[in-house]
Amino acid sequence: MSTVLPEGQNLRKAVQWISDTLLQNPDKNKMQLVNDACLKFGLNPKESNQLMQFYLEKNK
Repeated sequence: MSTVLPEGQNLRKAVQWISDTLLQNPDKNKMQLVNDACLKFGLNPKESNQLMQFYLEKNK
């Protein structure tokens, strides 16, 4: 049985997962992690775009 998470919960989990992964492996490709997180946490297109924009802005 799947549970319905509040809006944005999967996005927050994706950011946390990427952050934790980068702490352990700083050389990992961030955009690849973003793509992996989108699949892992079932992000919709809007959430996927927000996650990508977050990491693109963070890299500036």
